[in-house]
Amino acid sequence: MVGACSWGLALAGAGACGAAARLAGRRRWPLVVVLAAAAGASGALAAGREQATLGAEVPAGRVVMAGTAAGDAVAEGDGERFTLRPGHLLIEGSWRPWSGPRLAVAGPTSGVAAGERVVVAGRLEPASFHTRFGPVAGLVEARLVQRLGPADDPVFATGNFLRRRVLGGLSPFFPRPAAGLLAGFLIGDESGLGDADREALRLSGLSHFVAVSGSNVALFLAAWWLAAGPLGWGPRRRAALGLVGLAVFVVATRWEPSVLRAATMAALVLVSRLTGRAVDAWAALGGSATLLLLASGDLARDAGFQLSVAATAGVLAGSGLWRDRRPRWAWTALAATVSAQAAVAPLLLYHFGSVPLFSPLTNVVAAPLVAASTAAGGIGVLTGLRPLTGIGLLAAHAVLGIARFGRDLPQLGWAGVGVVGAAAALALRPRLRPVVVLGAALAVGVLTLPAGGPPEQPEAVFLDVGQGDAALLWGPAGEVILVDGGPDPAVLRRALLRRGVRRIDLLVVTHGHADHLGGLAGLTEWAAVGRMWHSGQAGTAIEGLLREMAADGVPVEVPAVGWQARVGTFSVEVLGPKRRYASANDGSLVLRVTAAGITVLLPGDVEAIAQAELGPLSADVLKVPHQGAATSDPAWLVASGSRVAVISVGPNDYGHPSPEVVAVLQASGAEVRRTDEEGDVVVQLGG
Repeated sequence: MVGACSWGLALAGAGACGAAARLAGRRRWPLVVVLAAAAGASGALAAGREQATLGAEVPAGRVVMAGTAAGDAVAEGDGERFTLRPGHLLIEGSWRPWSGPRLAVAGPTSGVAAGERVVVAGRLEPASFHTRFGPVAGLVEARLVQRLGPADDPVFATGNFLRRRVLGGLSPFFPRPAAGLLAGFLIGDESGLGDADREALRLSGLSHFVAVSGSNVALFLAAWWLAAGPLGWGPRRRAALGLVGLAVFVVATRWEPSVLRAATMAALVLVSRLTGRAVDAWAALGGSATLLLLASGDLARDAGFQLSVAATAGVLAGSGLWRDRRPRWAWTALAATVSAQAAVAPLLLYHFGSVPLFSPLTNVVAAPLVAASTAAGGIGVLTGLRPLTGIGLLAAHAVLGIARFGRDLPQLGWAGVGVVGAAAALALRPRLRPVVVLGAALAVGVLTLPAGGPPEQPEAVFLDVGQGDAALLWGPAGEVILVDGGPDPAVLRRALLRRGVRRIDLLVVTHGHADHLGGLAGLTEWAAVGRMWHSGQAGTAIEGLLREMAADGVPVEVPAVGWQARVGTFSVEVLGPKRRYASANDGSLVLRVTAAGITVLLPGDVEAIAQAELGPLSADVLKVPHQGAATSDPAWLVASGSRVAVISVGPNDYGHPSPEVVAVLQASGAEVRRTDEEGDVVVQLGG
């Protein structure tokens, strides 16, 4: 709540200053104070609504309810999940009104779309957590989801129609990555993009092209007015029609924060035309940010909203740079990207830890291709003209090529950004320019080089990958064993490249849960993998990883208990699973790794049942199963006799690690170390 209020005050205050400076003359400061106070109240109300939902009581057990889908069904595991706003509950054969809190529905959802009316039958369990469409108070494991028809709201019905039309027009071209990228350009749908390509777009500074914003809004409005024909003749009629089109576009793109900012900004301009009062770009930006934060204070915490506002402000601030240079279009584009990058740099560092150094250049090259892809591809999929769709796909493929090339270009941290900023400021003084440029080049080169070389002695590095597991075993000859990869490919890539790791001799996936293998998606795009072991469990996520390994020619094995392998200084022994288990956690691969006489036990997420069948397993270093959850047998943990117990855990709502587990380990004499407290936990195995 405090976070939402403080961000709301800061951002809405900044937006209010911009809007008020243009609209209120000398009386702007009282307006600024009023709007800032209102923004703080909005943040507090948003936090209150969130807590009310998360703390709401729901009827546990079997239920039949009717309601409206708050968002689209998305793939999850072997099924789908969507968020439901309940409206009625079936009790003793009759429907009774029940405007309960939002619920998550998992099961056979049949492609439910936002705004559609549905009936759900299944088992409801109280469970407070967050989804893409907000907090929920429970989870329905559905056995039946029946769609009652399209959305009642004509705006939702039209938006859903356009969205389905785009995805239907691109469906013959899936799973080509270019089709996934074109869907991102048109409606912000990134589901067809692989994790590796999403990460490449981010690292090259091009990810904003799939966060639908101002240019997409402009293209859509042009097409909307063209399709309207005579209805759009005349400035006032065109403005009124444009407001309707903006609402449809927001629904079709699923109201991402960047879309809301761009659409609200465009709406203010259109309203100004209806009222006859001019609003310039700065006033529109300030007004849109302020209005959105007043309506929904929790937007202030959204990284996408922050980046969208900052980037737009940067573009407006830099619009006058190099205006007299030729060719004008190239210098104008470069000025826009440089100023936008400067504006978002602090936010990128805060949220992602790095800033792409060459982002302005990749943007200048990619921007015309994105415009061509969006225009040609959009017309093609909506009209069914395949040649135009093909042109859009070719341009999207070229953008992917730029992203993949830019992925490996240098990234700047806080120090690097400071050096570049200082150099840019000092370079304005001609006499100092040669010295400053040379010094900046040297400093950037040093700051962007990866960490040097392997360790002098073997190490076990438990990587801080958030709420998940990833363990790096690294030897003095550069040999590498990676056990699991955490949930996020971007986080894993940064963690390994910080150490200069680009080759993995043995990759081990202990079991098929996303918090262990999600981060491995796209691994072969930037790292060489010698061979892979996995537990043999089925599942969509592991199957995708296996296809990736097969495409790269990586040998894949399911090791049996008793297998042993030698990787440089490391000796690896497979201890489990003893048999097939109903629980994926109990079916984890269990490894004991030895180096320099020190043993490390890596048991995946085994729980009490598998632990009982494994029996006591001694080790000097224990990776505590399942983020330290209370699913382990305390006696089994103590029986390991470990001197160091490492808990790989991140921020979570599950109560991990369990205080009882931590207390038991400490009472046994083990030193308990946690990635959420230390970051990467490094344990020296030799010397």
